[in-house]
Amino acid sequence: MDIATCRYVVVEGPIGAGKTSLARELATRLGADTLLERPEDNPFLARFYEDMTRYALPTQLNFLFQRADQLRALAQLDMFRRPTVADFLLDKDPLFARLNLNDDEYALYDKVFRHLKPQTPVPDLVVYLQAPVATLVERVERRGVGYERAIPAEYLARVADSYTRFFYAYDEAPLLIVNSERLNFVDNAEHFELLLARVASMRGQREFFNLGQA
Repeated sequence: MDIATCRYVVVEGPIGAGKTSLARELATRLGADTLLERPEDNPFLARFYEDMTRYALPTQLNFLFQRADQLRALAQLDMFRRPTVADFLLDKDPLFARLNLNDDEYALYDKVFRHLKPQTPVPDLVVYLQAPVATLVERVERRGVGYERAIPAEYLARVADSYTRFFYAYDEAPLLIVNSERLNFVDNAEHFELLLARVASMRGQREFFNLGQA
């Protein structure tokens, strides 16, 4: 796969996997626009991590509205636009809803999701970053975002498991599953180049990359 010809690339992964950092690095290399989640714009998020049951629904709906609005412009994606690298996949949004909402709340969310979901292009490539829960916890603690300090390790484990289940069944776009435990795409240029080489060697719809593979 020639990543230079990709018009729409998505980097995904659980909290602490490094998806936003990698999305920015890829956008810089490709001369692409970025489409990034804005958790700081969600007024319910900090309260959600303090009281998940109470604030799950407003947190989820706020993110859904935000992501749908961000993606509407991609409905017009064509050959004359700069490529786009995003750090979220809208199809994954229900993952968190199923994880955090009760049955009645999820039924409401699902109605809103189906009504709002814009018609967007299928990504040319999805890069799914995964890492052990202990690594995710360490990264979240190290970056020191205030509200993230309240995230229980047990919740991160549930999120990581939900991502694994989601991408096990995902077949909408070419998928590169990356074990990011020992990779640092921002501070180690060699790691970034190894990732690009692995993308270039992709021939199938679903492939894997671990450090030491090229």
